[in-house]
Amino acid sequence: MSSNNYRNEFSAPPPLEESYWAALLREGENAELGLVAHEHEAVRSAHIVENMAPTPSITNGNTSLAQDWADIAAIMENDEVIQLNVIGYNRGGLLVEWRSLHGFVPASQLVEFSSSGSNNLRRSTLVNLVGQALSLRVIELNSEQNRLILSERAAQVGAGERASIMRRLKPGDTISGMVTNLCDFGAFVDLGGLEGLIHISELSWGRVGHPMDILGRGQEVTAYVLDIDREAGRIALSLKRLRPDPWETVTQRYHIGDIIHGTVTNVVDFGAFACIEEGLEGLIHVSELAEGHFLHPRNVVNEGQPVTARVLSIDSHARRLGLSLRLNA
Repeated sequence: MSSNNYRNEFSAPPPLEESYWAALLREGENAELGLVAHEHEAVRSAHIVENMAPTPSITNGNTSLAQDWADIAAIMENDEVIQLNVIGYNRGGLLVEWRSLHGFVPASQLVEFSSSGSNNLRRSTLVNLVGQALSLRVIELNSEQNRLILSERAAQVGAGERASIMRRLKPGDTISGMVTNLCDFGAFVDLGGLEGLIHISELSWGRVGHPMDILGRGQEVTAYVLDIDREAGRIALSLKRLRPDPWETVTQRYHIGDIIHGTVTNVVDFGAFACIEEGLEGLIHVSELAEGHFLHPRNVVNEGQPVTARVLSIDSHARRLGLSLRLNA
């Protein structure tokens, strides 16, 4: 980690670069997709599908295929609920069939599915749904990419409610919902048939190792609406924006020379980082760790260790705080 990275670490959050589709399918990346026939509650056959994106089955011609895409687009536009049979599964969700098209139902969009269970339990739940009919709504459609995403959760709300929420919401609003899924880059929240994404950088003003350190599946949360893409049906949310940014008032609470208490959060070649309150981390440069010579900062401090430090410098604009363990220097 370089000094430039240190600056970047405390700069403004990065833009959301992950696509919504990639997020929904993340749990199923590179997984085996079983196209199965269900008989006596057992899987009779399965084979590998190389592309995770739903693909159309063989039709009698492009005209029929184009008509199917047009008809499913009309169903999405009218916010209709449709009954579809589950014909396959993977660890990320279910494959369903509508005429010549295959659609995907992410596991997080199923009503009776616990993502916190063991892999065997998750697999068993999905296997048992093969051959059953589900009430679904189309939540994303792109015929050029053969992408048809459906949701059982979205089908639980009345017609037009999702569109009403999307029209009513605006950046700066607060909204409540339930956490449906946690992945490396954030948390998905069900807002009533619509899902919003809280990017990991928007969970806390402090350092977050993984979203599950902050939230749990099924947890009710109130979030701040950051941005809305009505055309794509995507909502960016934030938890930390509901609380003051600690860097905006850091100079009111701390002054150069103050003796403060904190906890070491990370040890690197050039020093150690210490958290003095949520969202406020300072750097203890290697030259400020101890008197004399030592091979590595880990010879002096370790992650999780409580420390007493002196404030050397404060730069609220750059979001940088310099600390020293040499209290009498």
